[in-house]
Amino acid sequence: MIIKKLKSQPPGRLITLGFLAVILIGTLLLLLPVSVKPQADVTFIDALFTSTSAVCVTGLIAIDTADHFTVFGQAMVALLIQIGGLGVTSVGVGLIIAAGKKVSIKSRILVREALNVDSTQGMVKLVKAILTMTLLFETAGAILSFLVFSQDYSPLHALGISVFHSIAAFNNSGFDILGGLQNLIPYQQNVLLNLTTCGLIIFGGLGFLVILDIGKHRRFRKLTFHSKIVIVTTLVLIAVGTILLKATEPISWLGAFFHSVSARTAGFSTYAIGDFTNAGLFVLCILMFIGASPGSTGGGIKTSTFFVLFQSAKSMFSKKPAGAFHRSIAKENIAKSYMIMMLSLAVVCIGTFLMCVLEPDCTFIQLMFEVVSAFGTVGLSTGITPTLSVAGKLVIIVIMFIGRLGAFTLLSMWIDHPEPNIRYSQESISIG
Repeated sequence: MIIKKLKSQPPGRLITLGFLAVILIGTLLLLLPVSVKPQADVTFIDALFTSTSAVCVTGLIAIDTADHFTVFGQAMVALLIQIGGLGVTSVGVGLIIAAGKKVSIKSRILVREALNVDSTQGMVKLVKAILTMTLLFETAGAILSFLVFSQDYSPLHALGISVFHSIAAFNNSGFDILGGLQNLIPYQQNVLLNLTTCGLIIFGGLGFLVILDIGKHRRFRKLTFHSKIVIVTTLVLIAVGTILLKATEPISWLGAFFHSVSARTAGFSTYAIGDFTNAGLFVLCILMFIGASPGSTGGGIKTSTFFVLFQSAKSMFSKKPAGAFHRSIAKENIAKSYMIMMLSLAVVCIGTFLMCVLEPDCTFIQLMFEVVSAFGTVGLSTGITPTLSVAGKLVIIVIMFIGRLGAFTLLSMWIDHPEPNIRYSQESISIG
């Protein structure tokens, strides 16, 4: 009866329930004695926070992963990150394919909704390509990371750190297992690890469809309109972010570039974020709010949304249709972009207000930064996450979940009633 009722639910609700189920299972697994180190204290709220952060590929941590969890527990965190990055539906379909069974139409529709594509045609082939691509990127990242970590750890330990780091980086999740809440600060001058991490973050944040499009066409002018928008916007945001961070913070150009890339949803840091100026934190907030691209492992309002909003505003001043690369932007895309922007701002504003009420000992910029980081599924923090109250952690958990699924998706999935066939006459009002 329950299974039959679940099958009748809209795809958006099933995806949401799938993520909730994985988070709950992950919480229970992280509470097992085999997952927790001896003498380490892991409460239910801390396990729930860690599981949510991993599945939502965020990276915010209430407790240090290496200091509190055993190898088994760390492996569970990596598995949750992988499931959250690929998406519950993609992983489910992948298991069906591996078992040699036929993928149902319902499963294809779920994958279509999760990856934000227009058609169910070629879903099985697409999922196979995504899984293969993920394996290739993460393997390459693990090999390059091993060259760095093997200099400081035993070969087996270095291998474990490298695999974990590669999974976390490609899935745009800022988890690390170096211990001591230090993230990648010990390697802030290591060019190979910095560039390897940035490469994994960038490709993971472009979106699977864009990567496949690049691999298929190789030339920029042959790429789809969506791919061109994503690539150009990504490059511009990285460049502008690097320059602004270098101008506001006493860090190296490598550090500025790394944080410009990482702030767009990864959450790794090579400098202490708590030492950044308010100007630098504000720059990071903007980058985190924009986030990665549709169909990727990252969060935020997405690069394509930001691009459409920018072109829409530009068209109002130029009196020309919104568009780029000799293509016009559909009015439906513009309307949806404004809706996503408004809903996202509402989530951030409400979340910041609640955190200000619940955490009066923290500054406004610290709390706003924490909320934007959670919404953008980034994972950067000024260092206040472990000190938050239970209520404050619950607020951040909810915001991470909203950020992973998207405020627009969560709102629209409950609206099943058809639009009434009623049209009213228009009348002008004063604006501005």
